[in-house]
Amino acid sequence: MSGVIVTNPPRAEAEHVEALAGYGTATVGEAMGRTGFLGTHLRPVQQDVRVAGTAVTVLCWPGDNLMIHAAVEQCTEGDILVVTTTSPCADGLFGELFATALKRRGVRGVVLNTGIRDTAELRAMGFPAWSAAVSPQGTVKATGGSVNVPIVIGGQMIRPGDVIVADDDGVVVVPRERARPTIEASEAREKKEAAARAAFQEGQLGLDRYGLRDTLERLGVEYRTGEEHPA
Repeated sequence: MSGVIVTNPPRAEAEHVEALAGYGTATVGEAMGRTGFLGTHLRPVQQDVRVAGTAVTVLCWPGDNLMIHAAVEQCTEGDILVVTTTSPCADGLFGELFATALKRRGVRGVVLNTGIRDTAELRAMGFPAWSAAVSPQGTVKATGGSVNVPIVIGGQMIRPGDVIVADDDGVVVVPRERARPTIEASEAREKKEAAARAAFQEGQLGLDRYGLRDTLERLGVEYRTGEEHPA
């Protein structure tokens, strides 16, 4: 397998990344029309962490982490490393030593559509990570791949420089050209949810706030007493 390493690709503006970091993945995904979610298989190795950064993408051969070594050199302050393989792989391609090198370069975290190891050490050093598997299985460094090319995870394309938002709920990608409108939509959504939260605290029901009684009626859902419809 031959490959390519793209140096200094375009990145989303830092101010947009910082703004998106203030919102959770659920809010950001909803703001983009319920798109961008990389799938339920990517889970965090830590809790209570939310990060956002610009993607440095890596395409590796299964069981081979050579291109992660190459990718470290391409990482800069504020990036998030995003790794996938040419076919499914659960081996531990990433661990504490990689995280040490990336943290030194200001990288904010890693997302792996493959396996990770040294999870206790990663938590101890405060390096955020999301992965599809946890495995102590090691790797080789023998096959070429690519860095900073478009990759696909969970049916979503991730390009170098796109914004990655990750938290306890999962990982979402925001195309860099959609960053500003996504920020605006996320802000509007949070204001709307704040108003709904206040209303629910006062006792209002979602059925009434969202006009769902008419929806139930339109769908033919009936109210019956316990006597009329015994369990």
